[in-house]
Amino acid sequence: MSAKVAFVTALAALAGCAPVPPAGDSGPATAQMPNRLAAANGAAAFAETCKDWDDWDKPAPPFQVLGGTWYVGTCGIASILVADPAGHILIDSGTEKGAEVVLANLRTIGVDPRDVRYILASHEHFDHVGGHAALVRATGAKVVSSAAAAEVFRTGRTAASDPQADAGHPAMAPVTVDRIVADGEVIALNVDPLTTQNRLKAHATPGHTAGALSWTWTACNLPDEPPVCRRIAYVDSLSAVSADDYRFTDHPEWIASFRRSFAKVAALPCDILITPHPSGSKLLDRLRANNLETVGQCRDYADRQAAAFDKRLADEKAKGG
Repeated sequence: MSAKVAFVTALAALAGCAPVPPAGDSGPATAQMPNRLAAANGAAAFAETCKDWDDWDKPAPPFQVLGGTWYVGTCGIASILVADPAGHILIDSGTEKGAEVVLANLRTIGVDPRDVRYILASHEHFDHVGGHAALVRATGAKVVSSAAAAEVFRTGRTAASDPQADAGHPAMAPVTVDRIVADGEVIALNVDPLTTQNRLKAHATPGHTAGALSWTWTACNLPDEPPVCRRIAYVDSLSAVSADDYRFTDHPEWIASFRRSFAKVAALPCDILITPHPSGSKLLDRLRANNLETVGQCRDYADRQAAAFDKRLADEKAKGG
C-alpha cells in the first residue's frame, strides 16, 4: 500500500468512513469530473437566489457540497450528483421540467450527462422522480429503486395504497427500473477496495411513501490540503402528508413504518445532511451561515418529524376517532 493510499484510508477511518466492500458495478474510468471553478461561488449564489420552500422548478445555481458531491437541483427540489472518475451517480431528478434544470446544471459544471451511469431515487412521487424518464433519455443511465417503488416507476402512477393516492398527483412518464436495491445494499462504480469515497448505501425509510430510500456515503476533498472526509446523508422526506380524508390512525402499519424510520434516521452516519426538499433540512440557513456541518443534524431532523407526526395523530384522534 502506498503512503498516500494508507493516509487516505486512515483519514477516512478517523472520519467514520471505513472502507465498504465493492458493489460489483464497474464502468470505464473516463468520466469527466466537475470543474470547481465553474461554480466557485455556487453555494453563496444558491443562498441568494433561492428562498425557503421555493418553487419546485425554479432554476438554481449548482454548488459543490464536498469532493465529488454536488447539488444540481432546483431551488425547491434537490438533485444530488456524486461524481467519480469511474462514472457518476445522480439521486433524484425533480419534476419533468425540473430535469431540464438538472441537465443544465450538469453542463454548467462541465459534466457530460452521458457520464451519469446510475439514477437513484429518494421516494416515488412526481416532484422528485417525475424527470427520471427525461434524464434516462439524456444520459443512458440505469435506474435504481426499492422494490416497493418499482411499480410506480413502471406505471407512472401513484400507488393506490399511498396516503397521497387521492391527492391529485399527475401521472409521470413511465421508466424501466434496471436494478432493485434492498436495505443496506451499496451502489458504487469504483471497485478499488481501498477507496472509501462515493459508495452509496441504501437505507429503507418508509413512511412518506412505501418505497422511500435514504442514502449515505463518504465524500473527501482530495487532493486539497488539508484533506477532509465527511459522511453525507441524503435523507428522504419523513413528513406525514396525505389526501385530505386520509387518517393515519386507521393504518397502524404506516404508523409502525414511520416509527422505525424515525429511529433509523436518528442513528445514521451524518456529518452533512441534505433532504429532497432542501428547506426540510434547513439547507439555506446553513449555507448562509457557511456551516453545513452542524452537530446532530439527522437526529434533530428525525425528532422534528416525529414530533410533527405525533401532533398529526393527536389531531386525528381529537377530530373523532
